[in-house]
Amino acid sequence: MPTVPTAALAAVGLIGGYGTARLTGRRELGGAVLAAAGAGAAYRWHRRSGAGTAAALTGLYLAAFGGSHPLAKKIGAWPSVLAVTGAVAVAATLAERRTAAV
Repeated sequence: MPTVPTAALAAVGLIGGYGTARLTGRRELGGAVLAAAGAGAAYRWHRRSGAGTAAALTGLYLAAFGGSHPLAKKIGAWPSVLAVTGAVAVAATLAERRTAAV
């Protein structure tokens, strides 16, 4: 059975977390989605690529979440979320490809 790419898990966390918070009006529910998907991605990054890569990608995931807030003031909420999600997804994909090639 094929596994879900970690880039998709990260996207679910960032986009799904924001969407959940916006749809329900409850930030804590969005945070739960963000945390659950992020934890799943971090676990998989650690298993596949090691602690260093997992720490770097998890840090990027958290920085993307935090950075989306000030960016949203400049370009809007959804464009901000999509932009930071794209950055995390590209980084996760490159890390997975690098690990697969080794």
